Amino acid sequence: MAESNFIDYVKICCRSGNGGAGSRHYHRSKMSPKGGPDGGDGGKGGDIILRGNNQTWTLLHLKYRKHIMAGDGQPGGESFSSGKYGESIILDVPLGTVARDAETGEFMFEITEDGEKRVLVPGGKGGLGNAHFATSTNQAPQYAQPGIPGIEQWIILELKVLADVGLVGFPNAGKSTLLSVVSAAKPEIADYPFTTLVPNLGVVGYRDFKSFVMADIPGIIEGAHEGKGLGHRFLKHIERNAVLLVLIPADSKDHMAEYKTLMNELEAFNKELVLKDKIIGISKSELLDDELKEEIKREMPGVELHFFSSVTQQGLVELKDVLWAAIQRYK
Repeated sequence: MAESNFIDYVKICCRSGNGGAGSRHYHRSKMSPKGGPDGGDGGKGGDIILRGNNQTWTLLHLKYRKHIMAGDGQPGGESFSSGKYGESIILDVPLGTVARDAETGEFMFEITEDGEKRVLVPGGKGGLGNAHFATSTNQAPQYAQPGIPGIEQWIILELKVLADVGLVGFPNAGKSTLLSVVSAAKPEIADYPFTTLVPNLGVVGYRDFKSFVMADIPGIIEGAHEGKGLGHRFLKHIERNAVLLVLIPADSKDHMAEYKTLMNELEAFNKELVLKDKIIGISKSELLDDELKEEIKREMPGVELHFFSSVTQQGLVELKDVLWAAIQRYK
């Protein structure tokens, strides 16, 4: 997934179709020159619909499609014939797409399953034909209902990456390097902050031909929950992960302080994030001998640590075992 092609936020203007007007027609024939009302109902206007598609990973296809308009319903006809429904528009979106009202910010719904359909903007109802309004005292009503207009609404679509394991850590914690080693993903890797600006997904091979999906989430910084460093756009992707792998580099100046800061940022953004199953990994462990590992363990009492090195691949098999067990507990 190329970084330039990953779009996780779009704002689109949706206009559903107008409902067709009901007909005011009267039956006329040689045998019945003054027949009763037989006006049909107007057709319903088309809806704007979101559909989950597990083969779609980005909102790129909607980035330049700013105005989306469904078809109008057609007027009713004679002989009780209803008007044709307006054409609905179906937009395929990745799983984990959230829809919000752009003006109020109100949450509408989230697409979580393949093939799931949700009406984003409903079309207007068609009007009733005059046949519906005939009574014993008014056998030839002169009116029918107009169709209900469609709705024009600005919508925000946001994507929360769906993965089994989400990598969490400060910039340069070794997340991209780990993903590149355990999967076929090729994220950009360099020794400066925010190399990763969008999530990268990789399929991690496991024992007996099993696999799981790992997401490299862009680095968190202190104050991310307040939006610093694009914090909100980073943190939202963590919400969709089953398990969090929290990475703290071996060369950190204060391992416990770094861990606490990460937990504080997660909790401040969404308290449910700290309830997720978390695996704590000490990356870049090729820098450590046994004595230094014990020192870090003493520095972080009560926290189970997993030491590994993406460079030498030390501890990676054991790390995948722990992650797989956590994924199975979640499922």
